Amino acid sequence: MSLTNQILIAMGIGFAIGASLNAIGPAPIVQTVLIDGLLHVGGKVFLAALKLLVVPLVFVSLVCGTASLDDIKKLGRVGGKTLGLYLATTAAAITLAVLVAIVVSPGEGFELTSAATFKAKEAPPLSETFIAIFPTNPIKSMAEGNMLQVIVFSILFGIALCMTGDSGKRIASVFQDLNTVIMKLVMMIMMTAPYGVFCLITKVFAEQGFGAIIPLIKYFLVVVACLAIHGTIVYPTLLKSLSGLNPITFFKKARSPLLFAFSTASSNATLPVTLETAKDKMGVDNSIASFTIPLGVTINMDGTAIMQGVATVFIAQAYGFDLTLNDYVMVVITATLASVGTAGVPGVGLIMLAMVLKQVGLPVEGIGLIIGVDRLLDMMRTAVNTAGDLTVTCIVARSERQLDAKIFNSDTSHIAEVDLSKGFQGAIKK
Repeated sequence: MSLTNQILIAMGIGFAIGASLNAIGPAPIVQTVLIDGLLHVGGKVFLAALKLLVVPLVFVSLVCGTASLDDIKKLGRVGGKTLGLYLATTAAAITLAVLVAIVVSPGEGFELTSAATFKAKEAPPLSETFIAIFPTNPIKSMAEGNMLQVIVFSILFGIALCMTGDSGKRIASVFQDLNTVIMKLVMMIMMTAPYGVFCLITKVFAEQGFGAIIPLIKYFLVVVACLAIHGTIVYPTLLKSLSGLNPITFFKKARSPLLFAFSTASSNATLPVTLETAKDKMGVDNSIASFTIPLGVTINMDGTAIMQGVATVFIAQAYGFDLTLNDYVMVVITATLASVGTAGVPGVGLIMLAMVLKQVGLPVEGIGLIIGVDRLLDMMRTAVNTAGDLTVTCIVARSERQLDAKIFNSDTSHIAEVDLSKGFQGAIKK
């Protein structure tokens, strides 16, 4: 059984048991041993495991992504365009998500309580905010979980690896191995997600009853609406205005990678299909596609950013916290930069969400409210991420005159799909 189905079943069982306990009123021993005991401990351990991965995942993934540029000169014209577009679309995505969530208010009605305290601080001057992003002691930043500083240090370290020649390549290969190990650790922890979901959802509904489901439906619909707006309005508008390409033709050509992304919920698994589509069906030159697509899989996570924006507002409203304008700005900045370090594997967005919540002082246990439906949303936001990779690739290639318009506008339905058994390297060579 797939992990998605396991989590959905765990969510359903947790909801049924929790709502039943709430309806009949649990006996004192059930409240003490089950709800406040086993379920509480199980949920807390799962959340602790998520927070455990935040710093190592961001640091190693970002270093690998930046070092993969290989030649620092690529950060010139093509690299600047690519990075700028990826960050701009991500910032637009989370801004859209926050604004829609504030208007719709999906978290109203929960009235949850948390041991966490939240006190709005006076906003520091803008100059101090920018200064604070740069760490004076990166080890201290990692120990304290100051993720903005960790992200900046990771990017600078990755750029330094690109500029160091053979020594940098040897260190980069070590980080690639570390990244493989951390990805395995991520999947190990995600395998426990059904049990964590069961504990968190059962406890929530045992305490809240059926009254907790309505805001959850609103949260789900708000995320879906934001993903739809970003994927069908923002991307086509950028594509048409910046490259002059036909968005309808674009989405026809992008059908295969979008469906594959939706079914796997993994940008990494979709990478060979995305790369082959960009080259053979959209006419993008290999020199552009082999740079922008792998980079996009690493740093372009618009769908994840949308989830983080809506989830942050949802959790703040559910726990009765009033976020200030400065807090929302921090959410946009943190989630935008965090998306750069979000690995393209299923479920990892929850780990980034834990970081964003911590950055603005919101209770991380609020993740338990949304984790059940998150697996459904994960498939949709991965498709949005893949659409963003292809959109930016076409725009950059068009601006560099490295896109064959005849191929883009021609009928390429006869071209066979990429053989996934060849893997990423096979797609590159082909």
